[in-house]
Amino acid sequence: MTLRIARRQLIAGTAAALAAPAFAQSTAAWSAIEAKAKGQTVYFNAWGGSETINAYIQWAAGEAQKRFGVTVQHVKIADAPDMIKRVRNEKAAGKTNGSVDMVWINGENFLTMKREGLLFGPFAESLPSYAKVDVQGKPTTRLDFAEPTDGLEAPWGMAQLTFMVDSKRTPKPPQNLAELQAFAKANPGRVTYPRPPNFHGTTFLKQVLMDVNTNRDTLYKPVTTDAFTKATAPLWAALDQMHPHLWRSGKQFPNNAEAIRQMLADGEVAIALTFNPNDAANEIAAKRLPASITSYQFSSGTIGNTHFVAIPVNATAKEGAQVFANFLLSAEAQARKADIAVWGDPTVLALDKLSASERAAFAAKPLPGQVEKPAPAIPEPHGSWVDALEKEWTKRYGA
Repeated sequence: MTLRIARRQLIAGTAAALAAPAFAQSTAAWSAIEAKAKGQTVYFNAWGGSETINAYIQWAAGEAQKRFGVTVQHVKIADAPDMIKRVRNEKAAGKTNGSVDMVWINGENFLTMKREGLLFGPFAESLPSYAKVDVQGKPTTRLDFAEPTDGLEAPWGMAQLTFMVDSKRTPKPPQNLAELQAFAKANPGRVTYPRPPNFHGTTFLKQVLMDVNTNRDTLYKPVTTDAFTKATAPLWAALDQMHPHLWRSGKQFPNNAEAIRQMLADGEVAIALTFNPNDAANEIAAKRLPASITSYQFSSGTIGNTHFVAIPVNATAKEGAQVFANFLLSAEAQARKADIAVWGDPTVLALDKLSASERAAFAAKPLPGQVEKPAPAIPEPHGSWVDALEKEWTKRYGA
């Protein structure tokens, strides 16, 4: 999908980050990495909360074993900060053969690891498969929550805040924040969002924050007290206006997006939200949502980002991790991941850089529930804003 140029104008001063890849891997150098990787075991620390995603990782691990002689062990984690603490402690103890070889990461967790020198690299842009990444049309492949990746993590998939409604019950869903506020007022108790610090709840906060700030420059810089106070004043005002009309009068919030999705299916609420534009299509295919569910994004854009894989600085199997990361970026692996029947996670590749046969693997017909008119993806604010937003929200509304 080629996104509009407006998307690239949302971050000031990112010309360097959007330039052509800075690193190049020679054929001989890559062959040496593949040779050394053979026989290595990669301990891939990744969220294990989805059977669908776990199955995809298992497939990719099997392919890595067959094709490259690399064994991949999926270490299923629930909380990335626990993994970061382990890497930090091992590095502090001088352990050079760490227990973590590869991580699934983005946002504030990447920022923490980068700032503390916990990442190996740069390696990402020297992967052979990186040549087909859509660094121009999808600038968040090189900017992780406004932090330049600097080759320290390889893009794996795309995500964007997406809303879901039942078209039979809500034929004209709200297309912007003002319409959402009006919709909530006209339909009391039928709108809600997950309780921060749940990821989807925090994402909703960031969406409102973006919508109420016409000048977003400060949001893409490390947070300061003054900038936070000024930028969030209209956010809290908007929430104060909206909350009395929400589910349970804004006094309680569902724990997660999955709960709201079930409430949508049950007719309890009118709108659900997700960070995977293909989520509704996945749920319809699995018969957990009716075919009348449609997905959409605010017409002016919604928060979007890229998720990545990275290699800790003291990884034992650095070569094996690079080989696996390169396979995950291949057109074959990306097309399988994008398939609704497999995972439905949007690709980071530029389809116009692929061969005809590679493009054909992505050419599935649109399925019920998929976004029909994709909107621009608004890059995430700097990762340092997340903790401040969550703490202030909890202070104001979390009692």
